[in-house]
Amino acid sequence: MKLPVIKLDGKASGDVELSDAVFGITDIRGDLLARYVNWQLAKRRAGTHKVQTRNENSRTGKKMYKQKGTGGARHGSRRAPQFVGGSRAFGPIVRDHGFSLPKKVRALALRHALSSKAKAGDLVVVDSIALKDSKTAALRTTLGKLGWNRVLIIGGPEVDANFGLAARNIPHIDVLPNAGLNVYDILRADKLVLTKAAVEAIEARFSEKEAA
Repeated sequence: MKLPVIKLDGKASGDVELSDAVFGITDIRGDLLARYVNWQLAKRRAGTHKVQTRNENSRTGKKMYKQKGTGGARHGSRRAPQFVGGSRAFGPIVRDHGFSLPKKVRALALRHALSSKAKAGDLVVVDSIALKDSKTAALRTTLGKLGWNRVLIIGGPEVDANFGLAARNIPHIDVLPNAGLNVYDILRADKLVLTKAAVEAIEARFSEKEAA
């Protein structure tokens, strides 16, 4: 499929031929996208939630009252969860929420996410995002003229330093290098903006996978 290339000022800069295997999938599988997003969000959870267990509770371990003859239930410690100040039963512990997802599934989900943006007309290819000065106000005006309000920009192997500095304080404008490309950020952005260098790197990445 062919897509027009623009400059940051909105002027045309030719066309680029996109691989149908990466950007031209028509039957978008929502189950793949959901599996990837769940995997990604679970992987980034801290998992540091924790409660005190009975052996960590500082309350006394002395037996509350004698075992028999009181007419009440038999208890041995005020650290038990049924008492005020006792420990919680089966509370959360420190753990890793991540789970494994096959590489082929992750790669396929990424291709479906890229194709979903192309299919919806929300994929934009720019010639370059290099800026002379790192001026946030000027970049905000430029992006406003282009109608980019909630955008993920993939800037190539390395993001231009001035562009990264200018964009980092603009809300809902995410700028990542090729290595940071992921399904979750693609789906939550209204538009996906790729530089020509990013397109070449993405297609080379998937062609290597197919060759392997």
